[in-house]
Amino acid sequence: MKPSDSNRVHSLAYAQRMNKVLDHIDRHLDQALDLPVLAEVAHFSAFHFHRLFAAWTGETLGDYLRRRRLEVAAVHLANNPRRPVLDVALAVGFGSGEAFARAFKLRFGCTPSAWREQTPQRWADELQAVRAVARDSNLGQADSKPGQAASGPFNHPENSSNQEPSMEVKLNTLPGARVAYLRHTGPYGPSVGRFWAETFFPWRAAQGLGHAPCYGIGHDDPSVGDPAKFRYDACVEVPADYVAKSPAGITDLPGGRYAVAAFYGTGADISLAWTEFLRDWLPASGLEPDGRPCYEYYPADGRYDPATGAFECQLCLPVRAR
Repeated sequence: MKPSDSNRVHSLAYAQRMNKVLDHIDRHLDQALDLPVLAEVAHFSAFHFHRLFAAWTGETLGDYLRRRRLEVAAVHLANNPRRPVLDVALAVGFGSGEAFARAFKLRFGCTPSAWREQTPQRWADELQAVRAVARDSNLGQADSKPGQAASGPFNHPENSSNQEPSMEVKLNTLPGARVAYLRHTGPYGPSVGRFWAETFFPWRAAQGLGHAPCYGIGHDDPSVGDPAKFRYDACVEVPADYVAKSPAGITDLPGGRYAVAAFYGTGADISLAWTEFLRDWLPASGLEPDGRPCYEYYPADGRYDPATGAFECQLCLPVRAR
């Protein structure tokens, strides 16, 4: 093995172990996350772990924990309007409402209550901005490739620029799934599509999993946080005895009640679809999301049009009654 190949193997192994730590943190934000415990999760010595974590993430462990707790809290405050602020603070690991309020204002420039009150206007602004980008993108595609404009569910001829598209959503009880994943870190959008095509699909084929259903999991709300730190997992369903090798990780997607929206369109369309789902459909549904991850489900026999790049999937949003 060449030295460069050896370095790459070691780097991927480190990424696998560090991603395991980040997953553990997200699942245990309400608990004390001490350095020795997290070092054990990564199978590093506590003496070296803090320096390795900072080098890999670009943040100290303390800064990372504070950021994740506040970003998750911001999402909970927006999505669960009836949940007391103190409950949100405790759920992400703050010991008191006062400490949470101070940290939140330092991070977001307003109190938790003000953030919640501003949510409807913030979401309306986000919807308007995303729709404008989608309209401009579709016009550009139509000009450059006549007859091959994006063919997503929000671009039918009957959907004019002054007519809001509708979304057909069903409430289903979905089974859980065991998946292997590769993680992309960085902004959502075109780079995620390239990650699927250039990294994930070749890896999946090499694992002999080319005919298994796939899932896509975005761990971060695009309206909160730094896009450079967003995490997206491209996943494939695996049997119970599957053993993940570097750089892949293993996780279990929980089953339960989900709101499910059928999607057929391009990579450019799916951002608008998720924004419509979360910012438009959800607030009017009488439901609220719970702590399970949202994900895209790609059936093994899903449609794909190589001429337009349009594909089929289901957008799955975990919900519960308010």
